[in-house]
Amino acid sequence: MQLTADLAIGILALQGAFTEHEAMLQKTSGKRHLEVIQVRSPEELKRCDALIIPGGESTTIALLARLSGLMEPLREFIKSKPVWGTCAGAILLSQAVSNPKKGGQELLGGVSVKMTRNGWGSQVESFEVPLEVSDLRDAHIPFTGLFIRAPVVMELLPAAHAPPIRIISRIPDSLLPHTPDEGHDRAVVALRQGRHILTTFHPELTSDSRFHEYFVQECVLPSLSP
Repeated sequence: MQLTADLAIGILALQGAFTEHEAMLQKTSGKRHLEVIQVRSPEELKRCDALIIPGGESTTIALLARLSGLMEPLREFIKSKPVWGTCAGAILLSQAVSNPKKGGQELLGGVSVKMTRNGWGSQVESFEVPLEVSDLRDAHIPFTGLFIRAPVVMELLPAAHAPPIRIISRIPDSLLPHTPDEGHDRAVVALRQGRHILTTFHPELTSDSRFHEYFVQECVLPSLSP
């Protein structure tokens, strides 16, 4: 599908790997006119057709969003426009978190899953795994999943009123790290629900732009009015 009008994709730029996402989106633009907006205010969010919430520290991002007057605008945005959360962004998009920090974890919601923070362990236990992702271009080529203090999907929470959950990728059983908290959905590392995508790893820290292409082509463009 080719875009004939301007397209604006925002990246929540309060903390985390937002510049890396911007560089990846620029690689996907091709012939289309794609504007990437670093979002730090409700006014900037209003200009966006879609949004990426990057990795970083989920409680810090939530706190800064609250201080910037963005929490409620973000919740309204998620109700009608495509959003992709990576790592910390995936936590913020989740419906529930099993191990919030002391004082709680404010969430945006939007994706019917329960997550656990730092589910694979600390920074020194970060790892990478070749992932099979059949929905991507050149699907025969594995996508490198980089897991850095990554959250884990503990449980899918499908609901009758919500779009179905589509699993995009899992870590193969033979490559799953051992964790103390063995959630039965922990192998799921990428999923889609309606217009939204959740990835527990960092596609923006690779040189592979196929996940960003997938978000634009399969979630963002079909959501635009004719």
